[in-house]
Amino acid sequence: MTLELGVYSFGNTPRTADGSSGSTAQAIRNVLEAVHVAEQVGLDFFGFGEHHTPSMPLSSPTSLVNAAAASTQRIGLGTTVTVLSTDEPLRVFEQMATAAAIAPGRVEIVAGRGSSDITFSLFDLDSRNYDMLFRSKLDLLIAANDNERVTFKGPHRQRALRDALIVPRPEQPLKIWLGTGGSPESVLRAAELGLPMFLGILGGTVDHWTQYGHAYRQAWAELGHPAEQAEIAVAVHGFVGPDNRQAKVDYLGYETRMFTTGAAEVGRTGMAPTGREHNYEPGAMVFAGGPDEIADRILDLHQKLGHSRQILQMDVGGMSHATFLKAIELLGTEVLPQVRKELGQL
Repeated sequence: MTLELGVYSFGNTPRTADGSSGSTAQAIRNVLEAVHVAEQVGLDFFGFGEHHTPSMPLSSPTSLVNAAAASTQRIGLGTTVTVLSTDEPLRVFEQMATAAAIAPGRVEIVAGRGSSDITFSLFDLDSRNYDMLFRSKLDLLIAANDNERVTFKGPHRQRALRDALIVPRPEQPLKIWLGTGGSPESVLRAAELGLPMFLGILGGTVDHWTQYGHAYRQAWAELGHPAEQAEIAVAVHGFVGPDNRQAKVDYLGYETRMFTTGAAEVGRTGMAPTGREHNYEPGAMVFAGGPDEIADRILDLHQKLGHSRQILQMDVGGMSHATFLKAIELLGTEVLPQVRKELGQL
């Protein structure tokens, strides 16, 4: 099975010399530069997440997909994830179909519910409708992807759509993944809808997350879908540095700052999780270390989970942009060749 490697980002606002936050506009420019580096070093995919905070200001992933589509030639691009519960599914489709017209065959959508409810108040929606909004909007997004003219009646709309024309049309339907942080309901929903599953993982063990893969494939088979289409992608925290030990130490510092800053930005107690370093070792799910260890751990996860794509979020906690770009370079030039050689993909 082919295994793709790549990077994803929520934006990472740089820090100034005195330790204060820099420009969120610069964070957006930095992400676009990172895409170009990822393509240059041979990585397969770059994903744009959605957050609405000062430290992670990438609030419009579809905009970045379009910008990257116009300025790259080969690399796959997508939202990772679009917070569909609080977005407009027809606009998401139109924006991503526009990107697909610019970069045919390279654009995908990961639709999810998001990791916090911050966008509900921001866009004047009721978080009590969390599940209803996501399911109804996902149904409409799928309908728009499948049909040029859409007739739709769902609980999130006041008025039904009747033979509505949705343009532009991509030359082939967009690939839509269902993004989940591991809830059993989302795993089963992906199988029910016949969608590939995108696992967003912050920690835990390989054995734990492998169970979700088995549950998805079992439900997929029971529903009669073709076995070869049961596709799983994995998004994890990770970082590649020249020295294995130092890479772990450095990334733990960045992660700690990310957790404390991010919690404070959404009104939670700014406490970093304790024992986080245990997630950095073989058998766990934070992929920080030197190139050889990261390649071995990716291959181990692939053997157990059978996933087709793994992407790493490396630019966290105000990491310097130069450090982020160097980590992308190492992932593409040292980790990727080892993985491809072992899997016979060279």
